[in-house]
Amino acid sequence: MKETRRDFLKKSGGCALGMVALATQMNHLGAMSAMAQRAIDSESVGGDSYKALVLLFWSGGNDGNNLVIPNHSDATVSNYAAYSAARNTQGLAIPQAQLLPITVPRISNLTYGLHPSLGPQTINGTTIVNNGIHELYGLGKLAIVPNVGNLVRPLTKAQYQSSAFQKPYQLFSHSDQVNQAQTSISNTQAFTGWGGKIADRMNSANNPTGLIPMITSIAGSQLFTAGQTTLPLAISDSNTSLANVLNPAGFGTNPTGSTLARLNAFNALRQQDLSSNYIAAASHVTDLAMQANSALQTSQEVTVTFPTTSIGRQFKQVARLIKKRMDLNVNRQVFYVQIGGFDTHTSQLTGQVNLFTQYSQAMRAFYDEMAVQGVSNDVTTFTLSDFGRTLNPAGSGATVGSDHAWGNHMFVMGGSVQGGDFYGSLRPDGTGSYFPTHVQGGSDDTDSGSAPRGRWIPTTSVDQYASTFARWFGLSPGDQAAVFPNLINFPGTFSQLNFLP
Repeated sequence: MKETRRDFLKKSGGCALGMVALATQMNHLGAMSAMAQRAIDSESVGGDSYKALVLLFWSGGNDGNNLVIPNHSDATVSNYAAYSAARNTQGLAIPQAQLLPITVPRISNLTYGLHPSLGPQTINGTTIVNNGIHELYGLGKLAIVPNVGNLVRPLTKAQYQSSAFQKPYQLFSHSDQVNQAQTSISNTQAFTGWGGKIADRMNSANNPTGLIPMITSIAGSQLFTAGQTTLPLAISDSNTSLANVLNPAGFGTNPTGSTLARLNAFNALRQQDLSSNYIAAASHVTDLAMQANSALQTSQEVTVTFPTTSIGRQFKQVARLIKKRMDLNVNRQVFYVQIGGFDTHTSQLTGQVNLFTQYSQAMRAFYDEMAVQGVSNDVTTFTLSDFGRTLNPAGSGATVGSDHAWGNHMFVMGGSVQGGDFYGSLRPDGTGSYFPTHVQGGSDDTDSGSAPRGRWIPTTSVDQYASTFARWFGLSPGDQAAVFPNLINFPGTFSQLNFLP
């Protein structure tokens, strides 16, 4: 049967649009039209010098209680003895001698400890050259923001236990808390992520002739990357070369014969019916993809050796794209990478050793590569997770784990980071600490009664945390409220979270 023009466009157009990995947003005509119109209307590259944000998401709910641990004996704030008393009996405490020490100037120079997997690792008697991220804290390139979580507004324990105060919906649910962390909206469902909304407002001014979208995921489609007019890019990790991530399917790598004829016919068809906004926008997006694909055919490999783990390959692909930023005409970029496996209800000790080693080594390789590229001051990497986990262990012995909780500790890494310290909102108990007290049923715990679990009420909201990155990235004060509508509920945000200039 003779193939109609409509059928041909369906087959060939699907291949071409698929190569830009924009399937998550291609159903939005307005998004395609807006992107096409911006590129058509823009004549010069605008914006300041290059900047990039890289979100590393700990999927599953990382147990921050074994990530950052009190390593002092001061009785006025949570100390190692309180941590050990809560976890050691069931076998979940990290021995004090194994902790990697850090000093916190903003909490009276008290000593805390990082999980031992964040330092140099030894395999078969040989220490890995990459030193992990513990060293970066001492170099002032890594900051810690304790007890971060989804909030609608600041919340005390008494308020949490009162039905009169609004709490995030569906607390302790993976999917709901992931969505809230990636949208920064905890009082209602949202369908755009705060990364995508930043791109909505900044792309036309900063990347007007960019060949790829401002925001890219190396971990598939994510709510964080979705905006109203943003078309996020989703590509494979470094196992796929940049020369192949956007290659059109259905035409071959070097079209000849029938495949070349098919490509020529497709290109000719894309010049027809351009009076239709839908067809014109789709055709222009495809043009951008082809230009980007052409720009990516030649590239210089990164210098630093990255781990061959999934998260290592994701970071390596981000580093490759940053290295090509000039050829891609981008001044601002946002990236999403992810490491899973943190839903550690059982076997947490061995699981975290493996996961912490993976992300520490990958993050350090990425930092070192940014230094080699000369953009370490221009790239900031930070973490997020579904939620924290209970201080009270789940089970005991070799299978010990922990359950879903709330507040968690986050890392921020980069040359512009005011590192070597803790940041955040102070606890409301007047102790002058950002760190939760390790007392089950205490002032930071959601629970009271006979069996409290140690689920920390966050003192710093995702809104405060995320908006600090947006401000550094260049989001205007006037756009902050549109991206973070609940930020108004947290006064004094930028005087508290000043880990970035």
